[in-house]
Amino acid sequence: MPAAPRHPRRRTYGLLATAAGLATAAALTTALPADAHESHHHRPGRYQDVQLLSFNDLHGNLEPPSGSSGRVTELQPDGTTKTVDAGGVEYLATHLRQAREGHPYSITAAGGDMVGASPLLSGLFHDEPTIEALDKLDLDVTSVGNHEFDEGARELARLQNGGCHPTDGCYAGKRFKGADFPYLAANVLDEKTGRPILKPYWVWQKKGVKIGFIGVTLEGTPGIVSADGVKGLTFKDETETINKYAKVLQRQGVKSIVALIHEGGFPASGSYNYDCDSPGAGDGISGPIVDIAKNVTPAVDALVTGHTHTAYVCTIPDPSGRPRMVTSAASFGRLYTDTTLTYDRRTGDIVRTAVKSANHVVTRDVPRAQDMTDLIGRWNTLAAPIGNRAIGYISADVNNTGTESPMGDLIADAQLAYGRELDPKTSLALMNPGGVRAGLTYAAKGAEGDGVVTYAEGFTVQPFANTVNLQDFTGAQLVQVLKEQVSGPNAAAVKILQPSANLTYTLDLTKSGADRVVTDSIRLNGAPIDPAATYRVATNSFLAGGGDGFPTLAQGTGDLVGTDDLTALEKYLTANSSAANPITPPKADRITIVQ
Repeated sequence: MPAAPRHPRRRTYGLLATAAGLATAAALTTALPADAHESHHHRPGRYQDVQLLSFNDLHGNLEPPSGSSGRVTELQPDGTTKTVDAGGVEYLATHLRQAREGHPYSITAAGGDMVGASPLLSGLFHDEPTIEALDKLDLDVTSVGNHEFDEGARELARLQNGGCHPTDGCYAGKRFKGADFPYLAANVLDEKTGRPILKPYWVWQKKGVKIGFIGVTLEGTPGIVSADGVKGLTFKDETETINKYAKVLQRQGVKSIVALIHEGGFPASGSYNYDCDSPGAGDGISGPIVDIAKNVTPAVDALVTGHTHTAYVCTIPDPSGRPRMVTSAASFGRLYTDTTLTYDRRTGDIVRTAVKSANHVVTRDVPRAQDMTDLIGRWNTLAAPIGNRAIGYISADVNNTGTESPMGDLIADAQLAYGRELDPKTSLALMNPGGVRAGLTYAAKGAEGDGVVTYAEGFTVQPFANTVNLQDFTGAQLVQVLKEQVSGPNAAAVKILQPSANLTYTLDLTKSGADRVVTDSIRLNGAPIDPAATYRVATNSFLAGGGDGFPTLAQGTGDLVGTDDLTALEKYLTANSSAANPITPPKADRITIVQ
């Protein structure tokens, strides 16, 4: 049976365990004196190993995520890969509790996006269930992520401090007590006061061992969150903020520092146990975290990162040229990272050359933690009357994978159909890929039967409650929108909008910048785009505000605001599918990709 949760809180746990699953291992090894570690019979030795367990981007996935969202890819010794089912807080709790056993110095930290874009079980209740679960997981500290701002700073403050929801009130007659762990938001400032909206840092202490944590989210949060969510807030540079507060901690005598950064990178392989230090330190990773890691002060000993939903354990050189551990544990609770930080009691610092780290799979072959099973059952009882309602039928999995995904195409088709209900002149629909949070699985999740799409499953796909908006654009503007997928803010990490079935074009990835969208190939209903003509475009409200790096989408005219996007999907599924005639997944062939 799994170990019981430990109480009271403000914890003390411990080091590396024999966790199930293969591990990505990276180490900066050096010889330490054999007798330098703590003895059971004598005073503490000079060196003390401290275990840092970490994860990121849980997004309220309390139940095991389904489909590809609930699997990780594992690289085998012979070079082949296999997939492993992973995730679910019942299993995450067991793995973390087993990992801590026998190790008195242990910290559990997270890299942001614990909540937001959550499945119905958590999202329906403004993520109170997830905060409750994280408390039971004995989470010590987390940075904020961009999704912590989906409902604004006031709601984030409620998740931290407690209190019932201002509109929906108390659930099951109980006042929400808030998080037992601190959310850190060092680079998120109140515009009026110029001060961080939550704590910028936090210090863990035990028997003279002190480790400071600084938490930041990506500076670009305002571009990927609705305007209402970040109203009145300023987001500062990640590196400058970390360096600022590292000096503050050092002045307080804290010399061991970990940065929790909700920004990440892209490893060269999708396998969680890929060696991204091959052939050299950090050679197998790219993306924003690389520049951040190379510029964060050497006073910071390790970086726990997130946001990109990828898995890596890398050593990226700091400004002094010394390798420093940078980790990420994918997303949705499918992995956790186990890092050993060797603390030097004489200097108060981490012995950087002794740091080692590995990602471990949250496999589902361990006993489920009973307290998490009880929590899920309790909230499911409240959610079931809403979530179990059937809204449509599918003939096979509708996956959310690829540059163009079947799920993204299905949503775009649904928004075009709904747009034409509002205005028959609606020409096409475009859906942002980041707004498609999951696919739909054919296999029944509960008692609904295979092929049945429930409201809860639809909510998991589209949890943001964006509205469907109609706007008029010239043909020239429409072409510019498509160019913005691969240029401007999206030049380095492209964001390919998911098109309705009547829009086709070629994406040539052998070219650079805006030229990657082949203008002459763009067709609407088989005809070229007329630069001077007017086209009525359906998008969600996030895109209609210019979100995700699409400024031209904020320049539309003739705005008409419809219902929420999930209702549009529900209407489409209900109108176009039945048990006898389920919807066939789109082929995702609207964009011809040249590589």
